[in-house]
Amino acid sequence: MNIVIFGANGTTGRLAAQQAAAEGHMVTAVTRHPEAFPVSGPRLRVVEADVHDSAAVERAVAGQDAVISALGVPYGRSPVTVYSVGIGHITQAMTKHGVRRVVGVTSTVLFGTAAPGEGLLFRKVLEPSVVRFMGRTVYDDMRRMEEIVRETDLDWTVIRPGGLFDRNAVSDYQVGRERLPGRYTARADLAHELLRQAVDDRHVRAFIDVRTTQDTPSFLDLIRTEAFGGKGEKSGNTKGRVHG
Repeated sequence: MNIVIFGANGTTGRLAAQQAAAEGHMVTAVTRHPEAFPVSGPRLRVVEADVHDSAAVERAVAGQDAVISALGVPYGRSPVTVYSVGIGHITQAMTKHGVRRVVGVTSTVLFGTAAPGEGLLFRKVLEPSVVRFMGRTVYDDMRRMEEIVRETDLDWTVIRPGGLFDRNAVSDYQVGRERLPGRYTARADLAHELLRQAVDDRHVRAFIDVRTTQDTPSFLDLIRTEAFGGKGEKSGNTKGRVHG
């Protein structure tokens, strides 16, 4: 397949690009900073584009079989638009060029249900504090993104992972259409499921959870590392993004 990945220079995007190329797909990695993209190979091309530029997005989407959006930004006080504007331009380009399959990423908190099996402190204090204060502008734009996708007639799937962390290899992770127990999703697992969904057309027109159960971090370690340190590319790709 020909697969284009937006947000390719974030950690999840890079992993998805590597995994897709290794499986024999032709990968177009879209990033605002192609000179900083560390992945190369005969089945991968790097394209410079900003998702706020509709013409650049359209050029990247033309000729593709599937689209993966791993867009993301860190928490902050400023209004966020990269999710909604980005997916708007992506879906418009897909409609124009007859591309049907798109897989995107938001957050497990958008299920709108309490975390299964969690204690009162996490459900009533810790997670609401992150959602309402630290990540409010990010989650607001994720909701706008989901509404845009939902209103299209494309074959879409949105993955709602938990708090992202790094793990060396893909694990035996869990997938479901409802919020799953656990707080975390390894980027390797998220990248793997993004590719599975794009290739296999699983869970079309559905929101799904992906949850890692092995070698997970503590909640405080995750907040410290991801919300305030971060890895990846800002404003159009991924940096310091916490989904759960």
